[in-house]
Amino acid sequence: MARQERGVRTRRAVLAAAAAVFAERGYAAATIAEILKRARVTKGALYFHFDSKADLARGVLEEQLSPEYLLPRELKLQEWVDAGMVLARRLPREPLLLAGVRISADLPGNEVLGSAWPAWARLTSGVLTDAKERGEVLPHVVPEETAQVFLGAWIGVQFVSQTAAGWTDLADRTSALYGHLLPAIAAPDVLPRLDTAPDRGARVIAEARQRPAALVGATG
Repeated sequence: MARQERGVRTRRAVLAAAAAVFAERGYAAATIAEILKRARVTKGALYFHFDSKADLARGVLEEQLSPEYLLPRELKLQEWVDAGMVLARRLPREPLLLAGVRISADLPGNEVLGSAWPAWARLTSGVLTDAKERGEVLPHVVPEETAQVFLGAWIGVQFVSQTAAGWTDLADRTSALYGHLLPAIAAPDVLPRLDTAPDRGARVIAEARQRPAALVGATG
């Protein structure tokens, strides 16, 4: 058990170090040597968990959508809003997420590494499908199409926020994005009940941290 726990800690340390390097330098400029230095592990320990730099990048991408802040709500549309607002809150503060954005934007590398964006589109499409079945969205809404439209807008919001304000206004911009998109898809009786305030992500995170672990991620 102790060996297993050490292995988990080592893997997390390597991923955290890789994410920090990828976020700062991008995938192409990152080196295994610098990741090893930051993680403070041996080369053998790193390669025990990850076969290559590409495998490390894929490991970072797999961590982009974590379930601990996906809390069940009365409205599925609110769950979708919460997911986006939580990400907007966390992204500027967590190298693991920043690394995912940078890797995803590295278009030549995407052929090998993949991207965090398809996972986000699948999450959106799935939640919107559930919301449509519950009558929360208008009949004309096609979940897969709306997911792609939102994804493109969300990527743009990220890059504009990064360029214009160093991510400091990402929550405000994400709130505005939801504010513009939701009236086009939400049922009239549902729209006024949705909370899209810029501080929504911070409040959801605080709520999630106070809930029993067994309930976290148990969206229904």
